[in-house]
Amino acid sequence: MAARCPPRFGPLQLLLAAAGAAAAALDVCADAWVAAGYARAGHPGWAALGLALLAAASAAAQACSWLWFRSDPAALRPELPRCLLAALHLLQLGFFYRCLHALKVGWKVCWAKAASEEEQNRMAFLSHDISMLRLFETFLENTPQLTLLLYVILRTNKAEPSQGLGICTAFLCVTWSLLDYHQSLRSFLQDKYELSLGSSAVYFLWNLSLTCPRILVVALFALLWPYGVAVHFLLVWLAMFLWVSLQGTDFMESPGPEQLYRAIVAVILYFSWFNVAPGRTLYRSIIYHGFILVDSTLLALSWLLCRSPSDEHLYLIPVVSAALPCYLLGLLLRVSYYKWLHPSARAQQQDSYDEVDANRRTDGLEFRTVLEPDLVNRRMQWLAQRQFVVPVLAEQHLLNGAAAADAAV
Repeated sequence: MAARCPPRFGPLQLLLAAAGAAAAALDVCADAWVAAGYARAGHPGWAALGLALLAAASAAAQACSWLWFRSDPAALRPELPRCLLAALHLLQLGFFYRCLHALKVGWKVCWAKAASEEEQNRMAFLSHDISMLRLFETFLENTPQLTLLLYVILRTNKAEPSQGLGICTAFLCVTWSLLDYHQSLRSFLQDKYELSLGSSAVYFLWNLSLTCPRILVVALFALLWPYGVAVHFLLVWLAMFLWVSLQGTDFMESPGPEQLYRAIVAVILYFSWFNVAPGRTLYRSIIYHGFILVDSTLLALSWLLCRSPSDEHLYLIPVVSAALPCYLLGLLLRVSYYKWLHPSARAQQQDSYDEVDANRRTDGLEFRTVLEPDLVNRRMQWLAQRQFVVPVLAEQHLLNGAAAADAAV
């Protein structure tokens, strides 16, 4: 029987939520410090580009946050007046307000002697939205910032303390957002599918092994053709946007915001894999990773063949040579994760019964249900269904579980 509420929100979860909010604030400060360092060093173009990346990522995240506030059930909206909430988003403070609001609710839930199921579900709803917004902002801002930082360091052949801090905070945010996002999706499943330490490590390593070579080759390509990177990004982004659109996403509540979501996902796909469609992902993964592998190889070969013979970056040749094995290692880790550690694979192993016990076989993964359908974050629920390959019967059980619980009561 499926569990009826999300995992209990305790002191550890509260501490992690506070650390995540602090990391996001530190990342903004680090980016501003790096941009100021560029300006002081006489490179206003780099400073403007860094601030533009920060502003664009923040604007996209604030837009999603505002659209979600407008479409959320009234019981889950903050008590602030609508005009004040809109002003916070215009001032690019909507995400941080969400974090503070979630910490306030989480503090009450954490230290309550007997927190109700409704309070637990309310906290889960807030946490899921913050996780998704953090993922958006990470790939819209941190991965491009990492590329820019690496380009500047290679161009100047020196690294400033501010750049070192920027790289560390960017990698911290990327790591945090990926694990937090995956944990948020798994929270829709029963406790037996919870994210273990081993699966967390493999999940992080395969994402890191696939993302780092991509950032490296884009930065190297920018060393030779700084403006060519913009053309390359635009062409690949358009291809990814078309691919996502053809898959028929249904994440937002209306067609207009859905285009914003698809545009954000296209940026994510420029750097990393992101599943947005139901069903098996094998063929889509082969197409995507094949495309990225060919594209990244062409970028690396362009740098190797067109660089000047007197180039000072000869030490990068072994690094570039190691990029392909690193990417292949990431693919191997990804295959291993989905083969043995992914919830869908574990569910298939657990569903292997003898003929005598065949009538006890489940139809797939077992999801949690709640008494109040409005307390389910349907955006993350939609993604969880696609991430964990929910069969038809299990998906119907997930969507209708709350209604059945009410009828039973």
